[in-house]
Amino acid sequence: MLLHLSTDNPNPRHIKTIVECLLDGGVIIYPTDTIYGLGCDIFQHKAIEKICWIKKIEPHKAQLSFVCYDLSDLSKYTKGISTPLYRMLKEHLPGAYTFILPASKEVPKILKSKKSTIGLRVPDNNIARDIVLQLQHPVLSASLPGDMVEEYTDPDLIYENFKNLVDIVVDGGIGSMIPSTIIDCTNEEYNVIRIGAGEWEK
Repeated sequence: MLLHLSTDNPNPRHIKTIVECLLDGGVIIYPTDTIYGLGCDIFQHKAIEKICWIKKIEPHKAQLSFVCYDLSDLSKYTKGISTPLYRMLKEHLPGAYTFILPASKEVPKILKSKKSTIGLRVPDNNIARDIVLQLQHPVLSASLPGDMVEEYTDPDLIYENFKNLVDIVVDGGIGSMIPSTIIDCTNEEYNVIRIGAGEWEK
């Protein structure tokens, strides 16, 4: 299914359809404030395994992140967040960043890396945030496999490539070509893993 949504004012009926799909264990492709991503409910193990199968990776080795509505999920899915770190996150989110943080016990085991960390995203995109808000917990997010820029920025081409692999492709317009900036915050000295769309001067 291909669903067209406005990023300014996403149709609540379409958001409801997407959320019901996720709760049923479905896999979607949806827009963020950077490139399009594969998504599923973080508590649907078979959906997580399907995303890893699409990407041809093992779950514990995958670079998977949680897309959250805001920072309210921090205390539930992460631990050891200091006041300075919280302030820094609040300053940069919503935005084109993925922050690597220590995972709490609430994170499903299948999603924990060997270092027991998770990536946290709060994208500046109304479609992605409305989905998470209605779902009432984070959406698992992974980058799309593809070699050509058009394969993960053009919704029509994405639909043609993945319509037999996912349940819904959410068309929120042409996506960005640049992925998020990844910052490892598991140590006091923040480590820049990848410079992407989010500016970083620290």
